[in-house]
Amino acid sequence: MNPRKKVDLKLIIVGAIGVGKTSLLHQYVHKTFYEEYQTTLGASILSKIIILGDTTLKLQIWDTGGQERFRSMVSTFYKGSDGCILAFDVTDLESFEALDIWRGDVLAKIVPMEQSYPMVLLGNKIDLADRKVPQEVAQGWCREKDIPYFEVSAKNGINVVQAFEMLASRALTRYQSILENHLTESIKLSPGPSRSRCC
Repeated sequence: MNPRKKVDLKLIIVGAIGVGKTSLLHQYVHKTFYEEYQTTLGASILSKIIILGDTTLKLQIWDTGGQERFRSMVSTFYKGSDGCILAFDVTDLESFEALDIWRGDVLAKIVPMEQSYPMVLLGNKIDLADRKVPQEVAQGWCREKDIPYFEVSAKNGINVVQAFEMLASRALTRYQSILENHLTESIKLSPGPSRSRCC
Protein backbone atom coordinates (compact mmCIF):
# COMPACT_ATOMS: atom_id res chain seq x y z
CA MET A 1 0.00 0.00 0.00
CA ASN A 2 1.44 3.36 -1.07
CA PRO A 3 1.37 6.16 1.47
CA ARG A 4 -0.46 9.23 0.26
CA LYS A 5 1.58 11.92 -1.42
CA LYS A 6 1.66 15.14 0.58
CA VAL A 7 1.62 18.52 -1.11
CA ASP A 8 1.47 22.02 0.35
CA LEU A 9 -0.33 24.60 -1.78
CA LYS A 10 -0.60 28.34 -1.27
CA LEU A 11 -3.93 29.76 -2.42
CA ILE A 12 -5.00 33.39 -2.29
CA ILE A 13 -8.42 35.00 -2.20
CA VAL A 14 -8.66 38.52 -3.62
CA GLY A 15 -11.30 41.09 -4.45
CA ALA A 16 -12.69 44.46 -3.42
CA ILE A 17 -13.37 45.38 0.19
CA GLY A 18 -16.61 44.01 1.60
CA VAL A 19 -17.24 41.24 -0.93
CA GLY A 20 -17.05 38.57 1.78
CA LYS A 21 -13.59 37.07 1.31
CA THR A 22 -13.11 36.43 5.03
CA SER A 23 -16.63 35.01 5.32
CA LEU A 24 -16.01 32.65 2.40
CA LEU A 25 -12.75 31.47 3.91
CA HIS A 26 -14.26 30.87 7.36
CA GLN A 27 -17.21 29.03 5.80
CA TYR A 28 -14.81 26.77 3.91
CA VAL A 29 -12.31 26.12 6.71
CA HIS A 30 -14.54 26.20 9.82
CA LYS A 31 -18.10 25.88 8.41
CA THR A 32 -19.03 29.05 10.30
CA PHE A 33 -20.51 32.39 9.34
CA TYR A 34 -20.47 35.58 11.37
CA GLU A 35 -22.51 38.65 10.49
CA GLU A 36 -19.71 40.98 11.55
CA TYR A 37 -16.06 40.86 10.56
CA GLN A 38 -13.34 43.42 10.95
CA THR A 39 -11.75 44.58 7.73
CA THR A 40 -8.69 42.49 6.89
CA LEU A 41 -5.57 44.64 6.94
CA GLY A 42 -2.79 43.10 4.89
CA ALA A 43 -3.48 39.38 5.01
CA SER A 44 -4.48 36.59 7.33
CA ILE A 45 -3.84 32.91 6.76
CA LEU A 46 -5.97 29.85 7.42
CA SER A 47 -5.05 26.24 6.69
CA LYS A 48 -7.10 23.22 5.76
CA ILE A 49 -6.08 19.66 4.94
CA ILE A 50 -8.05 17.85 2.24
CA ILE A 51 -7.60 14.66 0.27
CA LEU A 52 -7.82 14.68 -3.53
CA GLY A 53 -7.34 11.27 -5.12
CA ASP A 54 -4.13 9.81 -3.70
CA THR A 55 -2.80 13.16 -2.48
CA THR A 56 -3.12 14.84 0.89
CA LEU A 57 -3.19 18.58 0.34
CA LYS A 58 -2.36 21.13 2.98
CA LEU A 59 -3.99 24.30 1.74
CA GLN A 60 -2.55 27.51 3.10
CA ILE A 61 -5.17 30.09 2.13
CA TRP A 62 -4.22 33.76 2.27
CA ASP A 63 -7.13 36.11 2.90
CA THR A 64 -6.02 39.46 1.51
CA GLY A 65 -7.32 42.90 2.40
CA GLY A 66 -9.40 44.58 -0.30
CA GLN A 67 -8.75 48.19 0.57
CA GLU A 68 -7.35 50.25 -2.29
CA ARG A 69 -4.70 51.93 -0.11
CA PHE A 70 -3.17 48.54 0.80
CA ARG A 71 -3.20 47.08 -2.72
CA SER A 72 0.54 47.44 -3.38
CA MET A 73 1.41 45.85 -0.04
CA VAL A 74 -1.17 43.07 -0.43
CA SER A 75 0.07 42.20 -3.92
CA THR A 76 3.39 41.06 -2.42
CA PHE A 77 1.46 38.18 -0.82
CA TYR A 78 0.58 36.83 -4.30
CA LYS A 79 4.13 35.71 -5.02
CA GLY A 80 4.60 31.97 -4.79
CA SER A 81 0.88 31.25 -4.84
CA ASP A 82 -0.43 28.17 -6.62
CA GLY A 83 -3.95 29.44 -7.34
CA CYS A 84 -6.36 32.30 -6.78
CA ILE A 85 -9.99 32.83 -5.90
CA LEU A 86 -11.31 36.07 -7.30
CA ALA A 87 -14.39 37.22 -5.41
CA PHE A 88 -17.05 39.85 -6.00
CA ASP A 89 -20.39 40.73 -4.44
CA VAL A 90 -23.36 40.12 -6.77
CA THR A 91 -25.11 43.10 -5.11
CA ASP A 92 -22.19 45.48 -5.82
CA LEU A 93 -21.50 46.29 -9.47
CA GLU A 94 -18.25 48.14 -8.65
CA SER A 95 -16.79 45.01 -7.06
CA PHE A 96 -17.45 43.15 -10.32
CA GLU A 97 -16.05 45.94 -12.48
CA ALA A 98 -12.81 45.89 -10.44
CA LEU A 99 -12.13 42.20 -11.25
CA ASP A 100 -9.90 42.97 -14.24
CA ILE A 101 -7.64 45.06 -12.01
CA TRP A 102 -7.47 42.37 -9.30
CA ARG A 103 -6.80 39.66 -11.88
CA GLY A 104 -4.09 41.78 -13.54
CA ASP A 105 -2.41 42.44 -10.19
CA VAL A 106 -2.26 38.72 -9.45
CA LEU A 107 -0.98 37.71 -12.88
CA ALA A 108 1.69 40.43 -12.76
CA LYS A 109 3.18 38.84 -9.60
CA ILE A 110 3.24 35.27 -10.88
CA VAL A 111 6.67 34.23 -12.10
CA PRO A 112 6.74 33.44 -14.88
CA MET A 113 3.58 35.30 -15.85
CA GLU A 114 1.30 32.69 -17.33
CA GLN A 115 -2.28 32.44 -18.46
CA SER A 116 -2.57 28.85 -17.18
CA TYR A 117 -2.34 30.04 -13.57
CA PRO A 118 -5.42 28.53 -11.85
CA MET A 119 -8.20 30.94 -10.96
CA VAL A 120 -11.84 30.56 -9.97
CA LEU A 121 -14.39 33.38 -9.79
CA LEU A 122 -16.92 33.49 -6.95
CA GLY A 123 -20.02 35.68 -7.11
CA ASN A 124 -20.85 35.92 -3.39
CA LYS A 125 -24.01 36.96 -1.50
CA ILE A 126 -26.52 35.20 -3.76
CA ASP A 127 -28.70 34.91 -0.65
CA LEU A 128 -29.45 38.67 -0.87
CA ALA A 129 -32.33 40.01 -2.95
CA ASP A 130 -30.87 43.23 -4.39
CA ARG A 131 -28.68 41.67 -7.08
CA LYS A 132 -26.86 44.10 -9.40
CA VAL A 133 -24.65 41.74 -11.44
CA PRO A 134 -26.63 39.31 -13.62
CA GLN A 135 -25.34 35.73 -13.64
CA GLU A 136 -25.02 35.84 -17.44
CA VAL A 137 -22.69 38.85 -17.27
CA ALA A 138 -20.37 37.12 -14.78
CA GLN A 139 -20.42 33.92 -16.84
CA GLY A 140 -19.53 35.90 -19.97
CA TRP A 141 -16.56 37.52 -18.20
CA CYS A 142 -15.37 34.06 -17.16
CA ARG A 143 -15.82 32.56 -20.62
CA GLU A 144 -13.56 35.26 -22.10
CA LYS A 145 -10.84 34.39 -19.61
CA ASP A 146 -11.44 30.63 -19.35
CA ILE A 147 -12.10 30.83 -15.60
CA PRO A 148 -14.70 28.66 -13.81
CA TYR A 149 -17.53 30.58 -12.15
CA PHE A 150 -19.47 29.73 -9.01
CA GLU A 151 -22.45 31.55 -7.53
CA VAL A 152 -21.92 31.24 -3.79
CA SER A 153 -23.28 32.23 -0.42
CA ALA A 154 -20.83 32.36 2.46
CA LYS A 155 -23.80 32.79 4.78
CA ASN A 156 -25.63 29.64 3.64
CA GLY A 157 -22.58 27.63 2.55
CA ILE A 158 -23.83 27.33 -1.05
CA ASN A 159 -21.11 26.11 -3.49
CA VAL A 160 -18.27 27.25 -1.21
CA VAL A 161 -16.63 23.82 -0.78
CA GLN A 162 -17.05 23.00 -4.48
CA ALA A 163 -15.37 26.26 -5.54
CA PHE A 164 -12.38 25.92 -3.20
CA GLU A 165 -11.87 22.28 -4.08
CA MET A 166 -12.04 22.94 -7.82
CA LEU A 167 -9.30 25.54 -7.36
CA ALA A 168 -7.29 23.11 -5.21
CA SER A 169 -7.61 20.43 -7.90
CA ARG A 170 -6.47 22.80 -10.66
CA ALA A 171 -3.61 24.09 -8.51
CA LEU A 172 -2.50 20.52 -7.80
CA THR A 173 -2.54 19.68 -11.52
CA ARG A 174 -0.41 22.74 -12.25
CA TYR A 175 1.97 21.92 -9.38
CA GLN A 176 2.41 18.33 -10.64
CA SER A 177 2.99 19.57 -14.19
CA ILE A 178 5.66 22.04 -13.06
CA LEU A 179 7.32 19.36 -10.94
CA GLU A 180 7.26 16.87 -13.80
CA ASN A 181 8.72 19.42 -16.25
CA HIS A 182 11.41 20.37 -13.76
CA LEU A 183 12.40 16.74 -13.21
CA THR A 184 12.38 16.03 -16.95
CA GLU A 185 14.55 19.06 -17.67
CA SER A 186 17.02 18.18 -14.95
CA ILE A 187 17.65 14.63 -16.19
CA LYS A 188 17.79 15.19 -19.95
CA LEU A 189 20.83 13.62 -21.42
CA SER A 190 22.22 15.42 -24.39
CA PRO A 191 24.95 14.09 -26.56
CA GLY A 192 28.30 15.59 -25.84
CA PRO A 193 30.32 17.48 -28.43
CA SER A 194 31.37 15.23 -31.25
CA ARG A 195 35.05 14.46 -31.36
CA SER A 196 36.73 14.23 -34.68
CA ARG A 197 39.44 11.69 -35.10
CA CYS A 198 42.36 12.43 -37.17
CA CYS A 199 44.51 9.79 -38.79
